[in-house]
This record gives sequence, C-alpha cells and structure tokens, in this order.
Amino acid sequence: MNQFEYQRVLTPKSAIAAINKNSNTYFLAGGTNLIDLIKSGVTIPDRLVDINNLPLSTIEQTATGIRIGALAHNSDVSEHPLVVKNFPLLSLALKAGASPQLRNMATTGGNMMQRTRCHYFYDTAMPCNKRAPGTGCGAIGGYNRMHAIFGASEKCIAVHPSDMCIALVALDATVNVVGAKGERKIAFADFHRLPGDNPEKDNTLQKGELIMSVDIPSNNFAAHSYYLKVRDRASYAFALVSAGVALNMKGNTIQEARLAMGGVAHKPWRLTAAEAFLKGKSATEDNFKQAADLAMKNAKAYGENDFKLTLAPNTVVEALKIASK
Repeated sequence: MNQFEYQRVLTPKSAIAAINKNSNTYFLAGGTNLIDLIKSGVTIPDRLVDINNLPLSTIEQTATGIRIGALAHNSDVSEHPLVVKNFPLLSLALKAGASPQLRNMATTGGNMMQRTRCHYFYDTAMPCNKRAPGTGCGAIGGYNRMHAIFGASEKCIAVHPSDMCIALVALDATVNVVGAKGERKIAFADFHRLPGDNPEKDNTLQKGELIMSVDIPSNNFAAHSYYLKVRDRASYAFALVSAGVALNMKGNTIQEARLAMGGVAHKPWRLTAAEAFLKGKSATEDNFKQAADLAMKNAKAYGENDFKLTLAPNTVVEALKIASK
C-alpha cells in the first residue's frame, strides 16, 4: 500500500477545500469499499479526507418526506421507524446488502459511491477500461456471469453493486450535494451514469462535490413494497439480479407502480415502461408477466450471463406477486 496523507475535517466547507487541494484526494467515511480499493491497488490516493465528524448523520422527517444524511449508517437507516413505516422498500433493500458488520460502518453517501465488483476491475493485471481507460474490457468475451444486460457499451459491461440504490431510484429520491460553486440537487435517476465511452466515470458529481443528504418524497407505497434479491448464497453476496417493487393499490387495481432492478446495468435500472403498463391494471400474474416482458426490451447478454435473460423477468414477476399481496 502506498503512503498517503490523512486529514480530518469538521465542516463541509473545510471538506470541500481539502478535497480540491489535490486531484488525487478522496473522502473517507465508513471506508467499506474505499479501503478494499486501496488494498487492491485500484485506488492509490495521495490524501484521504476523513468526513466522519461532519454533522450529516441525521434521519428526519421533512415537509415533503424524509431526509437521510450522507453519513447515516446503513444499519441505522434500515431500522429507523420513519423508514420502516413509510419507506419499507428502502429498509428491505438495505438489509439485503452485505453483512451486519458492514452495514454498521457503511454510510448512505458511501453506498452511493461504491464501485463495481467486476473481477477485471479489481485485478490490476487484467485489462479494464473502468480502472485504466483504453486498456480494453476483459469481461467482454471473458468471465461475465455477473455482468450487465442493459445499457452496456463496447467499453464496459460492469454492473453497479448497490442494493440501497435500487430502492432510492424506485422511490424518486433526490441527492443534495455541495461544492465550491454552491449547492445543487440531482435526481437519483441521474446520479449514476451508463458506461458509454467513459466507464471510468461512475456518476455525475462534479470535481470536489460532497454528498450532503438524500431526500425521499412521501408516497402511498408502504403497504405494497418488496425487494427481492437473487444471489449465489444467502449472505454477503452481490445480486445476480434484484428487483425493487413499490405499488399503490386500490383493491386489486394498481394505481401507481415503481420498479427498478439491480445486477443488470452500470447504474440502478428503472423500469419506466413496465411502470406505465401496470398503471390501472389488475394485479394478476398475466399482467405482471407482460410488464416483465416490457422491462426486458433491448436486453443483451454476453455468454456466461445469458441466464439473466430468463432470471431477470422471473424476478420482477415474483417481486410483483409478493408486493401486491
């Protein structure tokens, strides 16, 4: 591990000033992903800026919904009464992620910033455009069982690993950030990027910006929400495919639907066509299957992940069946 400087800050202003002093500087919160990246030699920082003393860990009700501080721990968010009661999809998604020990350390902002778990990304001896632009994508034509079926490019077929982010994109969350130029809001659906020609860019944060909090608007989905994660083992495994479902129902009729998938794209994958189809429809298995078929439009597999073309729609249907009960 290379030597690096360490700096602890007490205010967002000082954090932003510190991160902008050196282009190879990183914010340090829970460190559950960053430390792995450093130990693997994927990230070689000159300086780490410890932001754990910033006042960004509150979870509070607002006039329009709920605000979750960027430093709120995943375990605290998943068990918070406001989240469990009003946003159970988020609670379920968080509890499906990692292990209890990691959830005790991982933060909301850090979870959003975590990087892909693609084997080629972590193996510095292998080609990876995300880690080293221009070197190629080892997963294309290689071992790609965990990889994308939506939104990929010839430069990268990696997937975003978060469970939490699937719930947040389905719930129309907004990210509040601050930087040297001031504050701004980013729709959660626009926070993460598809790979395109620049897979090294995971998100739309500008240089030196700090995530302050996430806002989730009030909704009528609490009674019919479910997060289904399909993985190789029951604990501490990333999703082969996951589905986050939230329904507003009147009797057996779906008034409004929110659906998103994980393990299938470079970003949390929102299923807007399926949502539109389900609006006003009865909660039947036939309608769920038609919605899942719509969700699979333009899906493309790469060999070892061909099974996802079947697993993904089946996961959506099963999550809808459970959520609609």
